[in-house]
Amino acid sequence: MEMLLSRARAILSTTPARWQSLTETIPVDLLTRPPLPGEWPAAACLQHLLDTERRVFPVRVRALLAGQDFPGFNPATDGSHADDQTPAELAAAFARARAESLALLEQVTDQDLTRTARHSQLGLMSLAEVLHGWVAHDLNHTIQAERALMQPFIAGSGALRFRFKDHDVGAPTA
Repeated sequence: MEMLLSRARAILSTTPARWQSLTETIPVDLLTRPPLPGEWPAAACLQHLLDTERRVFPVRVRALLAGQDFPGFNPATDGSHADDQTPAELAAAFARARAESLALLEQVTDQDLTRTARHSQLGLMSLAEVLHGWVAHDLNHTIQAERALMQPFIAGSGALRFRFKDHDVGAPTA
């Protein structure tokens, strides 16, 4: 566990720059295009990461450090919508929020990782488990966004489409 903090900080510190690069260079119509009806476009993934940066992971870290239980989070009911913000504005807000979170993580010690508290739906969790979940969540939704961005290119790849079957959400089924 002694490397968990440094590895988590390293990975979490890369996400804002990735999003800023994506939102500064990729056209808004691609960032907001759903890969399939009901699936999240890249911009929605970013909005969700911003929501969880403000309302979930740092809140859980603070609760665990204080020995307090913490509530669950349902993106469908607790999340927000970015209708009034551009993807670039979302990325900037995310970068600011993540900087605050990284400052919080600088206060966490290896000894703190064994602290536990109760999640309202999942039961007893350690700070180490929350930190693992935070990093995995970060990467998961960034990959989900990149997969959404891939879809129009996969669909247009003709005979090469089979090469992208692991990422093709609209692949014809046999």
